[in-house]
Amino acid sequence: MDLQWHDGDSEARFSAYMNHLSDCLGHADRVGPFRSYCTGLLLPGDRKSVEPMAARLRPDRTSAEHQSLLHFVGQSEWDEKVLLGAVREAVLPMMTRRHPVEAWIVDDTGFPKKGRHSVGVGRQYCGQLGKQDNCQVAVSLSVATCEASLPVAWQLYLPAAWAEDLERRKKAKVPEEIGFLTKPEISLGQIRSMLADRIAPGVVLADAGYGNSAAFRDGLADLGLAFVVGVMGTATVWPPGMTPTVPAGTGHGRMPKRLRRGGDEAPTEQVQALVGRLPAEAWQTVNWRQGVAEPLTSRFAALRVRPAQGDHRRSVPRPEQWLLAEWPQDEAEPTKFWFSTLPADTPIERLVYMAKLRWLIERDYLELKQELGLGHYEGRGWPGFHHHGALCIAAYGFLVAERATIPPSAAKTIRLVKAPVLPDSHRPRGSANSNRAACAPFNSNPAKTDRTSSGQKPTTMPMLYPHQPTTIREEKPFMTQ
Repeated sequence: MDLQWHDGDSEARFSAYMNHLSDCLGHADRVGPFRSYCTGLLLPGDRKSVEPMAARLRPDRTSAEHQSLLHFVGQSEWDEKVLLGAVREAVLPMMTRRHPVEAWIVDDTGFPKKGRHSVGVGRQYCGQLGKQDNCQVAVSLSVATCEASLPVAWQLYLPAAWAEDLERRKKAKVPEEIGFLTKPEISLGQIRSMLADRIAPGVVLADAGYGNSAAFRDGLADLGLAFVVGVMGTATVWPPGMTPTVPAGTGHGRMPKRLRRGGDEAPTEQVQALVGRLPAEAWQTVNWRQGVAEPLTSRFAALRVRPAQGDHRRSVPRPEQWLLAEWPQDEAEPTKFWFSTLPADTPIERLVYMAKLRWLIERDYLELKQELGLGHYEGRGWPGFHHHGALCIAAYGFLVAERATIPPSAAKTIRLVKAPVLPDSHRPRGSANSNRAACAPFNSNPAKTDRTSSGQKPTTMPMLYPHQPTTIREEKPFMTQ
C-alpha cells in the first residue's frame, strides 16, 4: 500500500507499533487483518465501516478484503482488553514524556441505532443527539495529562431490559458473566482494574451523571482517589461549619443510629440555594486555559461543605469537601456545581482547572467518531462492538504517540497518512453512477410529443437530471407483459 507519512520515520514507528500490538492477538493469521483494519481507520474517508475501508485498502480485491476484515472484527476470538493493555503499555510512556498524569476521566458516549437487535440498544439519553432516543451507550475511562488523553478502558452499558432478555443475549453473544450494572458501577470496575494494573493514578473527573451518585463518590474515596465530579444543583449538603451527629434518644423505642436529614436540628440544603445566597465578593473571575481566540473565563466560588446525600444510612458524617460553583456573567443564576476531595488548601484556580480538564475527553470522542469511525460499526454482536472500539482506540493511540513526537512549534494540521489512489472505475456499493443514462429500449410506454393548440407556445418542463448522452449500444427490445 502506498501510504504517505509526515516524516521519514513515521512509517517505521507505525510498523513497530503494529508489531508490538500484534503479539497479543493470539494467532499469526490475525496479524494481517489487524494491521489492515487499523490502517483503514487512519486513512481519510467519510465512513469507517468494514466495506468502505476494504475498498480503500484493496480496490483491486475489495470483496476478499471485506470478508477478511469482517471475520476479524466480528468473529475472531481475541481479547480486546488485552489489546487495550498493550496500547497503554506502548502509548502512555510517550504521552507522559513531557507532562505527568493529572487525571483519570470517566465518561460515556452514545451511538444512535435503529431496531432492537443490536447489542445494548434501547431508548436512553444519547449525548450525540442531545435527547432520549434509540441508541447504544459505552462507558470509558481515560488517562490524561495537561494536554493529551488516552482511553484505557471501554465497555458497553447493557440496559436492564437487555440483561434480562436471554434470547437477545444469546444472539448477540453477550458473555454470561455480564449482568446489569449502572454506569457508575461499570466505571468503578474499570478504575479498580486500572489500579490493579498499576497505572499511574490521577484525580478522577466525571460529570453529574456519575458525580450525582453518592455510592460512586464513596467508592472513589474508599479507593483513596481524589476527585472533582459534577453534581446537580439539587444535591444536598450540610451547611458550612456544621457537623451532623446522631440525634439523642427520646427514651422511647430504639436508640437512633443514623444521621438525621432535615428538620430544625439537622438542616440540609440544596447546593444551588446555598451558593445563590453567597455575597458578591465570594465570586472570583478565573481563567482556566487559552481558547481558540481568547482565554476561557468565568466566575467561580468555592466553599467547604459536607455532602448529605445518603446520610440517613450513615452513622458517621463524611469529611468536608470542596463545593465549587460556576456563575457566568451573563446568567441569572449559578449554572454548574462540583464536589471535590482535593486538599483544603487547594487554591480556587487549581479547582477550576481540574474541573474543566474534562474537555480532553470531549476532544477524544470528537476525533474518535469523526476521524476514526468509532460509531460506524454495523454489526450487532457484543464481541464485534468491543473489538471495533478497541481497534479505534489502538489507532487513536498511535496518533497520540505521534503527537508527542511533534514539537509544540510544529504545524497542528499534519496528516500522518494519505489514502491510496482509487481507480477511476471504482464505485462504492450503494453510490450513484455518474455515467448512468436511461435505457430507452426498456421503456414500454415512451412519452408522446405534446400537441399544442393554434397559437400556443409549448411549455418547458423542469427536469430532475440533465440529459446525458448514452453510451449503451442498441439491442433488440426486451418485451414484458
